[in-house]
Amino acid sequence: MMTKEYPKRETYLYNENKIQIEYSIIGTGEPILLFHGGHSNCQEEFGYKEILENGYCIITPSRAGYGETSYIIGETLQTAIQAYAKLLEHLQLDKVHVIAVSAGGPSGIFFASCYPERVKSLTLQSAVTKEWLTSKDKEYKVAKMLFHPSVEKYTWKVMNTFNTLFPRFIFKQMVPSFSTLPYTEVTTYIEEDIEMIRQMNSRQRSGRGFMLDLMQTGDISNLDLQRITCPTLILHSKNDHAVQMEHPNHAHAYIPNSTLCILDTWGHLIWLGKGSEKTHEELIAFLKKSK
Repeated sequence: MMTKEYPKRETYLYNENKIQIEYSIIGTGEPILLFHGGHSNCQEEFGYKEILENGYCIITPSRAGYGETSYIIGETLQTAIQAYAKLLEHLQLDKVHVIAVSAGGPSGIFFASCYPERVKSLTLQSAVTKEWLTSKDKEYKVAKMLFHPSVEKYTWKVMNTFNTLFPRFIFKQMVPSFSTLPYTEVTTYIEEDIEMIRQMNSRQRSGRGFMLDLMQTGDISNLDLQRITCPTLILHSKNDHAVQMEHPNHAHAYIPNSTLCILDTWGHLIWLGKGSEKTHEELIAFLKKSK
């Protein structure tokens, strides 16, 4: 059986006024602006296959501080989304669908709130929608140590070494961060997840971006959510431990034209394993009706 070939992903650098945005483009057709999650960049892959199969073009900027994108644009969410809007102008795109993933949720929410004329639809996938980790949380303190810009390179180097040698062991160690289910129950969901997570870990870096994410999740207000006028789809797993259910419920309560879809996947990575087909079906159906 022949494997379907997808368009090649092209990566570019956009420079203006001493700032730089790294971004990738893959596919042709109706454009989607995708804000990746934490520790990621413009080479993100989760969920792309199904979107490309349905004839869309995905533009993925490395968010502020990630990849080759300037840290300075992330001084505030306002300066960050202004830079992303200039990128769309550079690409001569008037209006796009927006997908915001995990820690990229605030960027997508703020963009849709501030630039309603540029957004056809908003999809929040496992997304942070309000204040997330704070200095009182153990996870925050651990993240500040492991993913500080001065040490994150070494954290990921160690992770990648063990990830290559012992992918199943690393997967087991990561499950409690992603899922509320016990590992024995998660194993009833997984299909190719271990290999997919191995690939995810091999491409991740935190740069200076993750510290920005931790600082800015509290910057989204209820008013920002209320100002979103485009159709909005909220996709979230009921078993997500990384971004818990209070986030999709909060967004649904304040975004006027929103639909909440609770998924029965094994956790935060809603594109993987049993139940993920619902993720893809709901997204594609939503995009097709949000013209």
